[in-house]
Amino acid sequence: MAILQWLLAGGILLTLLLTVFYSYKARRNADGRLRGLYAARTNICMGFMLVFMSLMQMVLFSGSSLRIVIGAVFLLLGLFNLFAGLKNHSLFRSRR
Repeated sequence: MAILQWLLAGGILLTLLLTVFYSYKARRNADGRLRGLYAARTNICMGFMLVFMSLMQMVLFSGSSLRIVIGAVFLLLGLFNLFAGLKNHSLFRSRR
């Protein structure tokens, strides 16, 4: 159980750092195509971060109904961000 907790915490920290990095690059870039790519990568990383947070809520802590509801909301938001980020990333990669 401790290994799973460390893996999820490391995943959350890594995706948090990548989210901040890509968000900064998206805001500072003048090229519209690159801004879109970096914003899509921000969404992908944020989606993974929310999924990791939901897994931590639902798996590692006691099963109160409030934790399960919050974990399910995080999971849905994370999957939506992941799907939107992947869709936008494929759209901006195909543009020339």
